[in-house]
Amino acid sequence: VQLQASGGGLVQAGGSLRLSCAASGRTFSSYVMGWFRQAPGKEREFVAGVNWSGGSTYYADSVKGRFTISRDNAKNTVLLQMVSLKPEDTAVYYCAARGDRVVTTPALYDYWGQGTQVTVSS
Repeated sequence: VQLQASGGGLVQAGGSLRLSCAASGRTFSSYVMGWFRQAPGKEREFVAGVNWSGGSTYYADSVKGRFTISRDNAKNTVLLQMVSLKPEDTAVYYCAARGDRVVTTPALYDYWGQGTQVTVSS
């Protein structure tokens, strides 16, 4: 599966953004999806994940209550709605896919999008 992330940009603290990840291939619904982020000088970290049906979602503690992950298998897309953004949310955001359950370890994901920059100004 090929992934294409979009929707990043510059926003003030307290603002909102919606990231989108478009997937190619007819087997999108068989993959679990995750969003990760990487800030300069830091390791890539798990942000949110969703199972194949969209019925189960998982979040890092740092974004719980502010970010919402969802998927539309008919459109081969996964979204990350981000509200109440903070300067510490500034990072390159990546979508990723794997064929088993949602996990938080980046190395266990098989497919990655190219990343989209999110910058939150104070």
